[in-house]
Amino acid sequence: MKFYVCIKMVPDVNAPLQIKDGQLIQDADRQILNAYDASAVEEALVLKEKHGGEVEVVCIGSAKASETIRKALAMGADKATHIVASGDENFDSGSYARILAKFFEDKEYDVLSLGKQAQDTDAGLTGSMVAAMLSLPYTTNAVGLKAQDGKLIVKRQGDTGQEMIELPTPCAVTCSNDMNEPRIPNLKGIMASKRKPMEQVELSSLDLSEDELTASTTVLGYEEKPEREAGKKFEGEADEIAREVAQLLDTEANVI
Repeated sequence: MKFYVCIKMVPDVNAPLQIKDGQLIQDADRQILNAYDASAVEEALVLKEKHGGEVEVVCIGSAKASETIRKALAMGADKATHIVASGDENFDSGSYARILAKFFEDKEYDVLSLGKQAQDTDAGLTGSMVAAMLSLPYTTNAVGLKAQDGKLIVKRQGDTGQEMIELPTPCAVTCSNDMNEPRIPNLKGIMASKRKPMEQVELSSLDLSEDELTASTTVLGYEEKPEREAGKKFEGEADEIAREVAQLLDTEANVI
């Protein structure tokens, strides 16, 4: 199978951050491969090792994103495309989706996979938008993939349990980081990654209008999460506590 895996460079969630005057301040030097995308890469590699095929990663970002792309290549991806886009910090999910849809519209592949969300925004929208724009069969939150008779069998985590879904190819799927434990590149992989092809595509060559790149959403500012109020402790006989809790749920919480 031919896999395209879309990856994103995101701030290291373990790096210290602070909010000052409504602005989010992070260490710009601590950028990593989005964990959900790493799981998508790992699963594509596992299927390639079992059935053959090719895994190519695609990343939108500034020149610095090449470091993140090299990590995916060091894991075992065959090649990469870097869509060079300065100012991508102003993009939203719609901007990314329109860029990816434009890039993939004349490509041939079996599976287009993405992390189900990015760790910087947690929006989880780009995958569904790309699938809709390309009119691809699609499912989300995959926790397992299997290739069978030219189709993709997806085990996904639903609201009430796990579901098995069969998708014809070409298709799109977003992957959970519960899917697997992404491999850590070894020295051989790191050295090999430097010789693997990484094509650079200038964003301007994709013939997208300024309106298509303009974000439809705007972040107005950041605020600290308020402290959680202390819980209420009940003491006494079980019947009395049950009546009191039920009364509070009815009169204060209005959930009964």
